[in-house]
Amino acid sequence: MAKTGRIIIGSRGSKLALVQSNWVKSELERCSPGIEVTIEKISTTGDKITDVPLSRLGGKGLFTKELEVALLERRIDLAVHSMKDLPTEVPEGLTIGAVSKREDPHDILISKKNVGLRELPEGARVGTSSLRRRAQLLAIRPDLVITDLRGNLDTRLKKLDTTDLDAIVVARAGVLRLGFKERATQIIPFEELLPAVGQGALCVEIRANDGEVKELVTKAINDPATSCAVEAERALLAELEGGCQIPIGAVAQVTSDDKLELEAIVCSLDGKVSIRDKLTGTTVQAKEIGYKLARKLLSMGADKLLAQIRQSLEGKLIPSVGN
Repeated sequence: MAKTGRIIIGSRGSKLALVQSNWVKSELERCSPGIEVTIEKISTTGDKITDVPLSRLGGKGLFTKELEVALLERRIDLAVHSMKDLPTEVPEGLTIGAVSKREDPHDILISKKNVGLRELPEGARVGTSSLRRRAQLLAIRPDLVITDLRGNLDTRLKKLDTTDLDAIVVARAGVLRLGFKERATQIIPFEELLPAVGQGALCVEIRANDGEVKELVTKAINDPATSCAVEAERALLAELEGGCQIPIGAVAQVTSDDKLELEAIVCSLDGKVSIRDKLTGTTVQAKEIGYKLARKLLSMGADKLLAQIRQSLEGKLIPSVGN
């Protein structure tokens, strides 16, 4: 820590990021009375560049890199991320200190006329910045016109209300955390749309050698079941060598008897081809389950599909952004 009894949290400056970081702050204060916790807002590359589709921004850590630099430079003591934003490779000297209990990881549809995904009119315009969502939506409704949509949740809702969009698809977790539950039209089931790896969970990233902060965040924040689920999902993603802008969806669910089921999908960009499977084991095998399912998907043809996707995206990337 910066000094005994004082913790500095690094956070992105969006309303959702600050809600999440303030929750971590309150949990730390609740579990360690007398501790002084402050939040420092740090702008990331992904926050600064809002007029370009995420799929065109090359590099990793678009929403985490600047926070990680601040950690390594000891300007902050921990960083709070949405787990789905954290690359599978964490910089040397840093580690995941805690994973919060997961909020609902489903995606939701918010439509202008309050109709569900299958009831949207022919050729409806649906906004999302995610290639994962785009591909899975097109697999269900190839007639949809998928429009790139960036910005925080407030901005996306405003664009739905004021532009020609018929609907948007966003993570339910963020909607719940910001108090917009009533705006949801439909919770899209996993059978139709698998979420991003880590969706719904928060990650507290710390310096690897900071045992004091590790102890504090483990006690206040860490949820063992979510940590196991996310470990399986991230192992799968690492083995597939997929980033947040490759159309890979996955969710692991832990049962009361310590069983873990991991389901994942790899889609072509147009949604016409998808490779999907699941694997079950115990929570202690979380990482192994992730690796095994990834290798199974690769053997089923995901290797060729991913190679085609990377080749397709390569020429569209903006060089050096986020690197």
